[in-house]
Amino acid sequence: MGEEFRGTIADQPDFDAGSDAEALYNAMKGFGSDKEAILELITSRSNAQRQEIRAAYKSQYGKDLIDDLKYELTGKFERLIVGLMRPPAYHDAKEIKDAIKGAGTDEKCLIEILTSRTNEQIHNLVAAYKDAYGRDLEEDVIGDTSGHFKKMLIVLLQGTREEDDVVSEDLVEQDAQDLYDAGEAQWGTDEAKFIMLLGNRSVTHLQLVFDEYQKIAENSIEDSIKSELSGDFERLMLAVVQCIRSKPMYFAKRLYKSMKGLGTADNTLIRIMVSRSEIDMLDIRECFRLRYEKSLYNMIQDDTSGEYKRTLLNLCGGDDDIAGEFFPEAAQIAYKMWEISAMTKVQLRGTVRPYQNFDPASDAQALRKAMKGFGTDEDTIIDIVTHRSNAQRQEIRQTFKSLLGRELMADLKSELSKNLERLILGLMMTPAEFDAKMMKKAMEGAGTDEHSLIEILVTRSNQEIQEMCSAYQNAYKKSLEDAIVSDTSGQFKRILISLAQGAREEGPVDMARALEDAQVLADACNADSGDMEDKFMSILCTRSFPHLRRVFQEFVRCSNKDFEQIIKKEMSGDFKNAMFAIVRSVKNQPSYFADRLYKAMKGLGTDDRALIRIMVSRSEIDLFNIRKEFKETHDATLHEFIQGDTSGDYRKTLLIICGGED
Repeated sequence: MGEEFRGTIADQPDFDAGSDAEALYNAMKGFGSDKEAILELITSRSNAQRQEIRAAYKSQYGKDLIDDLKYELTGKFERLIVGLMRPPAYHDAKEIKDAIKGAGTDEKCLIEILTSRTNEQIHNLVAAYKDAYGRDLEEDVIGDTSGHFKKMLIVLLQGTREEDDVVSEDLVEQDAQDLYDAGEAQWGTDEAKFIMLLGNRSVTHLQLVFDEYQKIAENSIEDSIKSELSGDFERLMLAVVQCIRSKPMYFAKRLYKSMKGLGTADNTLIRIMVSRSEIDMLDIRECFRLRYEKSLYNMIQDDTSGEYKRTLLNLCGGDDDIAGEFFPEAAQIAYKMWEISAMTKVQLRGTVRPYQNFDPASDAQALRKAMKGFGTDEDTIIDIVTHRSNAQRQEIRQTFKSLLGRELMADLKSELSKNLERLILGLMMTPAEFDAKMMKKAMEGAGTDEHSLIEILVTRSNQEIQEMCSAYQNAYKKSLEDAIVSDTSGQFKRILISLAQGAREEGPVDMARALEDAQVLADACNADSGDMEDKFMSILCTRSFPHLRRVFQEFVRCSNKDFEQIIKKEMSGDFKNAMFAIVRSVKNQPSYFADRLYKAMKGLGTDDRALIRIMVSRSEIDLFNIRKEFKETHDATLHEFIQGDTSGDYRKTLLIICGGED
């Protein structure tokens, strides 16, 4: 970014501290206060100018401006305005003090401040803390934290990270190997090595180390930290890595988490908006849009109110145009994100595994006993069905019929009810049968569940789609393609039929062809929309996912546009949703499913069909990965969401499939 100013609040031209002090005094004089005048004045002056206003106010009226503002204002608006009036180092010191006082510690606040500040900012913070509270910050942190978490915080508090232009080229490969040897390559983790390297090397040097680490481990440093570390220490080290990669992206994630879901983490929102308004708020805005397909401005608009909202929007500095053009910082981040996605070898993990001492005859007899006589033993049914793999469940079905002369599925259907019945029967079907049934359910009746059709056809492999088509034909005596033709129309129909062929290319990436495809897509963005949709469909529906990762990466270089924003702006309806799902799936399929699960449970009511469909279909493939992505994005566990959103035996079954609390 160089020395270009990337904040949203700058010095006010023709500044007069005395005049501003008088204006603020008049705004607070008499009965009530002119809050609009206060917020407009304070958000249109830089922090240095606010300090001059504070000094002028003291000399003109013999009163402390911050004390008067605290007296006149209330709640979140007061906290925000007072935060803007403090010098940055003293604002950080106050946040740290609040984070460690009292019974509990706000570890996330400590992590955010100490991982994101420069050496100079850390030194100023330590001095301000001593001046404001007469205490040593390092001693207070030592007294309030423990273990490796404490050790890393103390390293960061020294403010001795090598400067950005220091790169020891001869050490890059060695440092990457040392990190690998300290974690992935051994039982247990050498935390001291992580602390020493991540706490002291320069930003530029570590960015090169992370690239080298990716080559050695075939895994990102973030994924290694998640698998090797835990708790607050894991969160701290992830924050260090994220700040090394891109502080604006780190803050964009923190801002998103502060506002999404029920309630707002106002302390976090205020702290970031105040502390970054004169540093990199423009880049944070762009990263926010890049990651969440929504402008920071609009999210603040939806999530806050009154003078508090107006002040935050002034600090935000504007609503981003959704044309899809990148700022330089965001273009580099987007390119890097696709590169990491293309290089990472993700180990997919399910939550349901084959049962070790499996005996289909014993299981069949136990299930029959659980359903015989008066009442049903749901606990036994749930325990057996959720602790067997799908292949084992198929053996139980066959054995049940050969031993007892009965259809297990029919017996289960007659004994269970509502969502528990749908969930247990879904687990007892083969994956192809289950997908075929889900496709049928999505198309039957008055309306069509387009999101289900998209989700299934976008995320299944060629083999899974072909097996589903056969199962559909067997179950409903009609081809899946014919069903799609009769139930959908236009471009959306064409895209579904294309995906339903199960003929997506497979094999390694052809870089020359990826560059060619990227250029075709970039050129199509400048053509009329009809041609654009055809070009997008011809590439996105037929190329392999690894190939598309490279295509999307090179698209950034060819066009300087955000692929997802182009889809959002230029396309509409179900066609847009299908294209979006393909891109999200190519980028990170577990993350796509995590988002689908979140939408199934958030707000009023639960989309049980979507919840059952994903939990059943991913339980032996990547539900563990989906859980991790869910927690990363939504700051709450999938287990917690299921616990709060469902009940009874249905909840119990879902929680067993979920496989843990993270």
